[in-house]
Amino acid sequence: MAAAATAAPTTLPADADGVLKLAAQSMFDTFAHTAMGMMVVDRDHRIVWISDGYKRFLPALGHAESDFVGRRVEEVVPNTLMAQVIDSGQPILVDLLSNQAGTFLVSRLPLRDKHGEVIGALGLVLLDHPETTMQPLMTKFTRLQRELDDARQKLAAQRRPKYTLASFIGASAAAIEVKRQARRVAQTDSTVLLQGDTGTGKELLAHGIHAASARAARSFVGVNITAVPDTLLEAEFFGVAPGAYTGADRKGRDGKFKLADGGTLFLDEIGDMPLALQAKLLRVLQEQELEPLGSNAVQRIDVRVIAATSRNLPAMVADGSFRADLYYRLNVLPIRLPALRERLTDLEALVEALADDIARRSGMPHKSLTPDALDLLACHSWPGNIRELRNVLEQATLMTDDLLLSARHFSALGVAGPRAPQAAPLHAEPAAPMHAVDAAAAPTSRIKPLPQAVAELEARAIRAAMAATGGNKLAASKLLGISRATLYEKLPMIDLNAAAEDA
Repeated sequence: MAAAATAAPTTLPADADGVLKLAAQSMFDTFAHTAMGMMVVDRDHRIVWISDGYKRFLPALGHAESDFVGRRVEEVVPNTLMAQVIDSGQPILVDLLSNQAGTFLVSRLPLRDKHGEVIGALGLVLLDHPETTMQPLMTKFTRLQRELDDARQKLAAQRRPKYTLASFIGASAAAIEVKRQARRVAQTDSTVLLQGDTGTGKELLAHGIHAASARAARSFVGVNITAVPDTLLEAEFFGVAPGAYTGADRKGRDGKFKLADGGTLFLDEIGDMPLALQAKLLRVLQEQELEPLGSNAVQRIDVRVIAATSRNLPAMVADGSFRADLYYRLNVLPIRLPALRERLTDLEALVEALADDIARRSGMPHKSLTPDALDLLACHSWPGNIRELRNVLEQATLMTDDLLLSARHFSALGVAGPRAPQAAPLHAEPAAPMHAVDAAAAPTSRIKPLPQAVAELEARAIRAAMAATGGNKLAASKLLGISRATLYEKLPMIDLNAAAEDA
């Protein structure tokens, strides 16, 4: 009786290498039969083999097999990450690939020799049109991608400059000089130091410099040093390594320097930085590299720094509360912003712009000012400068339904300080004939028009500075707090020999 011939069962190899080879061959055969397409790429990113299943995607990719095999994979398969797998040696087990051939669920595995060196990569098309076969997963992926894109757009909008140099309002000589200097420094990557009283527009000008620079498309990151506790400043600036201290984020956190990489970092109130942190800031400015808190890894950065202060840094250097080397590193391109009392001719334009902004933000109608209101505002000393001016305008706007604000609206707010008796009004009436001036009005005849009084005061200051420096124009300009170019412009209009008359 003939028995049916039966094949003897195959047993596993006895050695581990044999088992691994068998497993690898079985896995490859399984992929070859079940995957919708396969390709093998060598270490130079060149395609060396494609499966029959993969060939059906070639027409949509615009290639025939003859001009597909042998070419670099990134040249013929848009959006592929095969080259990344070869270069990194790391697999990408599940991914979505989209190009003109469609959307595919793919897997990518590095291929290694017996020494563990990467010699190529295997790519597999697991599914085509996963949007139909994997609808729930695709819907979730699409939603997460949209949320990520929205978050990136919002973050980018927050990092963009809010103002341009045109936002620095004013046509006075002082305002024009500030904008000229700002445009000039915007063309460089050197550190800028903005100096001026509080409320003069230092942050606005910093935004404008960034917006006019080659870094305008990158982030503008601002930090007010006085608003951050001293104990947190180092982490705020330089970031925190994962697990640097108890309670620290396990993923770590980037500091302001890292967030501003490629863009501009604005350090407001730099004069309030603790001495202990000044040395670390100096190193970052000089080396353009930093170490996050709790890390020994050095990170390279490319940041343009704009610092601002309302304090007298040279005096702080002299008394030891500010490092001299840091001051010199910050004071590469200094710009002094004039106080509002130094550019009262810009007052009317500033009032108009601020009134427009207040109306837009409050939803109330735009309110104009009468000439006597402008004259009253010109008499105030404005210690808070433009910030104080906005505050006063906003109060006057919100405290009344009147569409025209007069002097009485501002007098009720305490506007007009001790300068009032000496100030020349912006809207003065024409002077009466001399014969009509009686004895009681005689003192007012000695009041000069404001432009004339300012010009005479300016001339006296320049003559005094030139005398004190022995005619050294550079030293005189520094003493006066103006640029040398501005001094050269003013000198031809001043008689330097008239100093004796001033005495």
